[in-house]
Amino acid sequence: MKAHIVKRTPRHSEPFDERKLYASIYASCLSVRTPVGAAELTAEKICQDITPWLTVKDEVTSADIRRRAAEHLTVYNPHAAYIYKHHRLIS
Repeated sequence: MKAHIVKRTPRHSEPFDERKLYASIYASCLSVRTPVGAAELTAEKICQDITPWLTVKDEVTSADIRRRAAEHLTVYNPHAAYIYKHHRLIS
């Protein structure tokens, strides 16, 4: 079963979409000039790390996913993790 994601505005929620997680991690990697192939592998690894965690959850917040993904991303690419963590604050 896929987790239900509660967005910043609780009335707006949606099912988990792994493609969105992949895209945001991939973009963070590219923003710190990670080569495309390495960015793809990193995004795949993070999705593989996060997806099992979500399968046991009925509902999580987008902030929970962002925090968990950032922790995992720090292992693979600390610079991209910084961008990923603070993107909402920067934009």
